[in-house]
Amino acid sequence: MTDWISLIRDIPDYPKPGILFKDITPLLAEPAAFTMVVDGLSAGYAFDKVVGIEARGFILAAPVAIRNAAGFVPVRKKGKLPAETFEESYDLEYGSATLEMHTDALAPGERVLIVDDVLATGGTAAATVDLVRRTGAQVVGVSFLMELSFLAGREKLAGLDVRSLVTV
Repeated sequence: MTDWISLIRDIPDYPKPGILFKDITPLLAEPAAFTMVVDGLSAGYAFDKVVGIEARGFILAAPVAIRNAAGFVPVRKKGKLPAETFEESYDLEYGSATLEMHTDALAPGERVLIVDDVLATGGTAAATVDLVRRTGAQVVGVSFLMELSFLAGREKLAGLDVRSLVTV
């Protein structure tokens, strides 16, 4: 399967009118395509842990971790993790949100690859970078399946190695 991009389907007016949603579920259902994406997300990086951002980032980050004999660390919405956490709030288009990560999830000096499905405005990814840095770990890169370039999210990740497999 070399044309995995064709497996991303457009769903107009979802979740609300005027939005063109990029549905990756057909890609995930095709083993060869899914494997190519997992390999592409981690290509060229050396890391100890993979941080996945709730929720679709988990789908991509966990297999990246397994494929590279690395640990997996979830970053979740506030109130979803059971032990002591660091939290980081960030602004959304309308309002704000808070992400959390366990305080003991990463050790100082560990090399971390952050993985998510979509880079949009960059707020979620930037908050995740801040969480990782608070542990003393090093962000080696931020890797996305897809980037919505018209939203300029990359600007919030200045100075980082940011990669996207598809840019729209």
